[in-house]
Amino acid sequence: MPKEFKDFLNSTPHKFTPEQDELLRKAFELAKAAHAGQKRQSGEDYFSHARDAAIILGKIFPDAITLSATLLHDVPEDTKVTLEEIEKELGPEISQLIDGVTQLGHVRMKNSQDKFYVENLRKLFIATSKDIRVILIKLADRLHNMRTIEFIKPEKQAKVATETLEIYAPIAGRLGIGSWKDELEDLSFKIVFPKEYAETKRLLDTELAGRQEGVKLMEKNLSHTLRTEGIKYLEITGRVKRLYSLWKKLQRYGGDLNKIHDFIALRIITKSTSDCYAALGVIHKHFQPVPGRIKDFIATPKPNGYQSIHTTVFGRDGKTFEIQLRTDLMHEEAERGVAAHWFYAEEGKPDTIGRLSANWIKELQSWQEEASNPDEFLESLKIDFFRDRIFVFTPKGDIKDLPQGSTVIDFAFAVHTDLGYHMMGAKINGKMASIFDELDNEDTVEIIKTKKEAVISRDWLKAAKTHNARNRVRHYLVEHDRGIIQRVRELKLKDLSLPRFFRKK
Repeated sequence: MPKEFKDFLNSTPHKFTPEQDELLRKAFELAKAAHAGQKRQSGEDYFSHARDAAIILGKIFPDAITLSATLLHDVPEDTKVTLEEIEKELGPEISQLIDGVTQLGHVRMKNSQDKFYVENLRKLFIATSKDIRVILIKLADRLHNMRTIEFIKPEKQAKVATETLEIYAPIAGRLGIGSWKDELEDLSFKIVFPKEYAETKRLLDTELAGRQEGVKLMEKNLSHTLRTEGIKYLEITGRVKRLYSLWKKLQRYGGDLNKIHDFIALRIITKSTSDCYAALGVIHKHFQPVPGRIKDFIATPKPNGYQSIHTTVFGRDGKTFEIQLRTDLMHEEAERGVAAHWFYAEEGKPDTIGRLSANWIKELQSWQEEASNPDEFLESLKIDFFRDRIFVFTPKGDIKDLPQGSTVIDFAFAVHTDLGYHMMGAKINGKMASIFDELDNEDTVEIIKTKKEAVISRDWLKAAKTHNARNRVRHYLVEHDRGIIQRVRELKLKDLSLPRFFRKK
């Protein structure tokens, strides 16, 4: 076995079968031969990009078929080897994945002013909904390109980084692949907002320099406390908030780092859920918790599947620390998202990753068909997909995932269409509120219903932010207007003046 191929296999945290080894070897050698003589702008052999993209993907999703397609994803476009030849050599499934990635390669977002922007977004989401492996390959390809972006011209760097920040990082987040989302954001942030990046880094570095000893002491104290109390855990690690995420949070708090409690977090990894809760009880016994800063995403996972318990406590030095508790499986899923499920499939069962899809993909499929024009589709995308998300609770503790800026109206229709149509008021965190009020992250919302259908006005349409709510309100208004017209006809307008009719109505 050639050393280069052996190193490639060893880069993935998985032991392939002999048949899978052979498939990967064929793909590896075919891609290397096809790209022979081609160079990247860095001066490296072009094949190094395909190999490194496959290594990136292999670390979170070591599926032989998908990795073979990743190794070959640029071959039909950039070499003389055709898709038909690849299919003949390696089979139809690999060639179909490559074709899907090739189609995505033609999608150029540029900016929302570009006349093809909306149509390209449609293509991207359609490709994603057909086979989620296609977007996994594309994300790995984009992540490697971002890691080596310094070798392309500055003006192109800005375009690629903007597209990455606006499109691909949110997709990684929606798929629950936290490690990719964070890295894509930070790599793009440095290029798109260089001044803000430098200032945020300076602020973080200065704060960390003054807190390193405190973090080490807190880690030591936590470890000692858990062992003394007989709590089992696998490891305790430190986590510093990523720069782009920190910058966005600083904007909300006027640049005051003291108001951000989670910029340093200690992560406790356990073997079981019961160990997480046992550790939480011991931590609160020995360290003063900050009121209102406990979030149980194990009992109520985030919509992308994220599970963990977050609590904020005061350390011995009086500084606050966020502590995250999760099992090793939850940690794998937080880093790998939808791809993590591959690791825990029952042996002997066929691979079902090609059919994996998330709720947001299904939603996009349905409402991109409902959108009456490209502008409406784009506006919905900007709000429903690309805007930051908030998580809002029902009184029973269920989580609803909504875009930032959503109102009570959006929440009601997200719970159930019938609830939206029979809403007369709401309570936010136990206090009476208007249905037009904007919601904050982690609010608990109770909708007050009427027995009869509510009277929905056009003000509802102005207040609704999500596509789902706007579509339901618009549907009601159209049907209501039709009802008025029909009633006018039935009453025979010749016997009744129009103004008088509407005054009575």
